[in-house]
Amino acid sequence: MKRDLSISIKSFDDLSIIELYQILQLRSEVFVVEQDCVYQDIDGKDQKAIHIIAKKNGQIVGYTRCFPAGYYFKEASIGRVVVKESERKFGYGHVIMEASEKAILENFKTNNIKLSAQQYLIKFYQSHGYEPVGEGYLEDGIPHIAMVKS
Repeated sequence: MKRDLSISIKSFDDLSIIELYQILQLRSEVFVVEQDCVYQDIDGKDQKAIHIIAKKNGQIVGYTRCFPAGYYFKEASIGRVVVKESERKFGYGHVIMEASEKAILENFKTNNIKLSAQQYLIKFYQSHGYEPVGEGYLEDGIPHIAMVKS
């Protein structure tokens, strides 16, 4: 793991108010503002997820939320994969993905994972062993494709 990055795994109830605020701020900053996509990020599903949080100097710079098999897909799933734009050059996306996969194995006892990838990130997810399945589709106006790892 990168020395300047700390990873924590928390249930929704274990998140502090400040952490929740920073998570929602980061997701909004990237998914709504940077990607110019108007959609309902606060979807009522965070309460059911485990939250993988990457902090640098006390600030959240990376994040995912993970669900058990049967919640989103028949496989466990990783979603809302995000790294602050100014921090992407440090490889934190790879760190947060590895931590998410480890959290799924430890919490949900499976390596079978499915995610809905933005198509421009296919190579990134392939570097973690995911393969595209099916046809691409639009999700909130952005081209996506399902990818699985088993």
